[in-house]
Amino acid sequence: MNHHPHASHGSTANHPAEPTLAALHARLNTSLAPPARAWLDQALDEAADHPGTHGPISVWELRIAEAARRCGPEHADAARVLLLHAAHADPDALARVYRQGTAAERRAVLHALPHLVPGPDALPLVEDALRTNDTRLVAAALGPYAARHLDAHTWRHAVLKCLFTGVPVDVVADLAPRAHADAELARMLGDYARERTAADRPVPEDLHRVLALTEPTAAPAGPCGTDRTSGKES
Repeated sequence: MNHHPHASHGSTANHPAEPTLAALHARLNTSLAPPARAWLDQALDEAADHPGTHGPISVWELRIAEAARRCGPEHADAARVLLLHAAHADPDALARVYRQGTAAERRAVLHALPHLVPGPDALPLVEDALRTNDTRLVAAALGPYAARHLDAHTWRHAVLKCLFTGVPVDVVADLAPRAHADAELARMLGDYARERTAADRPVPEDLHRVLALTEPTAAPAGPCGTDRTSGKES
């Protein structure tokens, strides 16, 4: 059975577009060695044919656990996202995989959210990831799903968490439009900058970048970080 995952709309402003499922699959087809590619095709077929739970654990959940060994750690995230999509994993299934999985498997669940969950049902997974000190989980949590569904208070604190932990703000999907004219975010950033300065510690360069985005007169950045009014890079 050949799979043709549906294209998914990526994020726009100030953030690289989320790869479509078709693009992820094409990249794996190009990158994987023949045995790994054959394993992935079979695993996707199994997930599509048996999407529900059979016995204590579903077959596709076993394949998610095997993905790093079969495809290599560098391709495991993409393989797991495709498996979750092929299995039509709903919020309950995603929560189960997240809860029982390794950090890498949790990261894949977070990457899969914008492809699988149209509403806010999976926000508890994003909020859990944002409470951790795992910077790769924090980064994965702040993709297009969080941009669409996190409330303003939680989103602002997530941006501050990036500054606290050294996660580049480039990972924050839709940063420019959400930060635009956000006076409360500007206040929080200013307070943090003053605390750092008073402690004789450097203020992160990313803080200045986000603070500039909060200006009411700043034009929200368009795709690839361009100013929509001038076409110049921001």
